[in-house]
Amino acid sequence: MQLNGLLHTFPKEIKLLIAAFVIVLSVGFYTGLLFVGETSTANPNGIEEQFLGNESNEDATVMKFKKSEQEMLTLVHNHILSMSLIFFLVGLVLSTTKLHKKLKLFLMIEPFLSVVLTFGGLYLLWSGLVWMKYIVMVSGFFMTASYSLSILIILYQLFEKKTS
Repeated sequence: MQLNGLLHTFPKEIKLLIAAFVIVLSVGFYTGLLFVGETSTANPNGIEEQFLGNESNEDATVMKFKKSEQEMLTLVHNHILSMSLIFFLVGLVLSTTKLHKKLKLFLMIEPFLSVVLTFGGLYLLWSGLVWMKYIVMVSGFFMTASYSLSILIILYQLFEKKTS
């Protein structure tokens, strides 16, 4: 079955359904990023402080405590499950776009690697591997970049005028 470019052949109603899904999903995804920015200042030291606490920092304006194991397991579990579903659904839609095969495959698979590195990395950071904060930062960037590019490609091709 040929999937490359199939998105262009979908009926208008299916295209609108996909567009609505992708837009609402993106509102949720980017709201989550705003939350990350608010809670960890989106830098390696902020990430470390968010999960390991800052009790020893006398200059801290907001006191943060190390997360419990239950909090960490809940966070990792919830994010890996929900984000794997998000990236699976986005990947399914992306598979129907007209795009170079290697780029499409990268955009479909990379987010899964980034999810494991980001949230597994947070758990390892919490466990004492403090250098994982850099892996979390880089993998989070790649996850966001691949998601954003995939969504832009999908939306562009959904609304692209067909040429005869």
